[in-house]
Amino acid sequence: MESGKRRPTGRPRGFDPDAALERALMVFWEQGYEGASLATLTEAMGISTTSMYATFGNKEELFRKALERYTEGPSAYVVRALEEPTALAVATAIIAGTIATTTRPAGPNGCLGVQGALATGDAGRGARDLLIGWRDDGYATLRDRFDRAVDDGDLPPEADPALLARYLTALAYGIAVQAASGVGRQELQEMADAALRAWPLV
Repeated sequence: MESGKRRPTGRPRGFDPDAALERALMVFWEQGYEGASLATLTEAMGISTTSMYATFGNKEELFRKALERYTEGPSAYVVRALEEPTALAVATAIIAGTIATTTRPAGPNGCLGVQGALATGDAGRGARDLLIGWRDDGYATLRDRFDRAVDDGDLPPEADPALLARYLTALAYGIAVQAASGVGRQELQEMADAALRAWPLV
């Protein structure tokens, strides 16, 4: 047996933070904030709990980063929809994007922003408040867009932008809940088409 020699110290195995965050997003999307345990998250991410804390912060911060990724990725259709030339086209694009995103064949059904923290205890209060703010921001952005549509004459003067924004978000979130329950894309589209027939036109 040789003495006086030490085995070289191996470097920690590296990982791709971007890929790890994507896998964490999938876990949160499928299981919600409270349902996603640290063990499940770190196993899916392929890293240790120590590495997770060092790279992403605590579980709530990881969820915040996952929600940002969701907003910029699967939910990016909302930003694109806001550029549509008419309020009805905005609404139609948002509903189409909602249906496509919440019924993806190769991913979790439903919407992270709706289901992520609907029912949480005290430990999940931060995540719940984060999602309330996320949904409120989406509503406010739509209200402002429909305000502009009234000013531009695209919506009738008597149209209520706040009510239309609430109507559209309620429809989109309702679609997400139905999708999470297994309702198919065609049925969701038929429901959405029926709801949008009530859209006010000039």
